[in-house]
Formats: sequence, C-alpha cells, structure tokens
Amino acid sequence: MTQQAPVKGPASYFPSIEKTYGRPIAEWKDLIRTSPLTRHMELVAWLKSEHGLGHGHANALVAHTLAEPA
Repeated sequence: MTQQAPVKGPASYFPSIEKTYGRPIAEWKDLIRTSPLTRHMELVAWLKSEHGLGHGHANALVAHTLAEPA
C-alpha cells in the first residue's frame, strides 16, 4: 500500500476553504475566472471584500487558479 505525499502549496488550503465557506473549490475557481479582474492582488482583495474570505484562503485560491493553463 503506497502512501500519498501530503498536499503542499495553495491546494493544502482547499479542504479548509470548502468547510469554512460552504462552496466547492470548482465554484470559487469559476468565480475567479469569470471576474473582470485579472491581477492577483485585485482578485484577492475582491474575494475578501465581496465574499468574506480570509487573506490566506483568497490568496491560495487565486494563486492556484492563475497558475492553471488557460
């Protein structure tokens, strides 16, 4: 039986984000992708002000989403 390596980086926040805010990660990523904002910190500030996310959670979601291929 092989043991999986622990999740590192932004994705390590995902279980906590889903539990804390009650939305699946895919939904948050869709919000980020469809936002008219494109810059990392603008998106982080928007998630914090409009959706009540903490800075670390917002930063993790934006970083992970922007790192994906378009």
